[in-house]
Amino acid sequence: MSPESPKAPLVSMRGVVRKYRKGGEDLVVLHGLDLDIEKGEFLALMGPSGSGKSTILNLLGGLDRADEGTILVDGVDISSMSPDDLAGWRSRHVGFVFQAFNLIPVLTALENVELPLLLTPLSRRQRREQAEFALDIVGLKDRMDHRPKQLSGGQEQRVAIARAMATDPTMILADEPTGDLDRHSADAVLDILSRLVSENGKTIAMVTHDPAAAARASRQLHLEKGVLVHDTPGAGVART
Repeated sequence: MSPESPKAPLVSMRGVVRKYRKGGEDLVVLHGLDLDIEKGEFLALMGPSGSGKSTILNLLGGLDRADEGTILVDGVDISSMSPDDLAGWRSRHVGFVFQAFNLIPVLTALENVELPLLLTPLSRRQRREQAEFALDIVGLKDRMDHRPKQLSGGQEQRVAIARAMATDPTMILADEPTGDLDRHSADAVLDILSRLVSENGKTIAMVTHDPAAAARASRQLHLEKGVLVHDTPGAGVART
């Protein structure tokens, strides 16, 4: 019997370079980055401002393009996709969570979570059921008719997480998800993210400046000036 081939990582970034034009000069943000992310990892990206953390999230989510290198997600080369194909891929495979929540004030929690489902072929009833299920996972099904101004900051971020996972994405990308929250609310949000990994098998990449948040991840990456300087296991949960 031949040995099994090693399983490919969910994400494979090879030789990724990203630079921006600033003041008539090229500012290099990522210098030939090589990075693999396994399915079911909870990854924390850390480093000073300008180190390339958010750029990595934007590249993984198809919001930005590399100047050089390749990015494979679940075997698909997203670095060579057309803008239209990339938008369709992103709507199916990526859920975003931002520091500022980005909820629409005039919509209820349920309607905010339903938004990404409008791009799917689901019926109205199916969209509602899936949105309710996502809110139930984050413990807010009893607040589904509340608008953002009727919720606390921690509850708003939990709605944002429910919206990110409503389409059952391949991975969730979180940019400073606890940055505007007090410690208690931040810990509640991190509990949910950890459960999405350990119980639902989700893959999460999170940018954070908070050591307490990074400690909840199963792996920590430290970047400086676009270069990966440390890649260490974290104390957080991994998928069981």
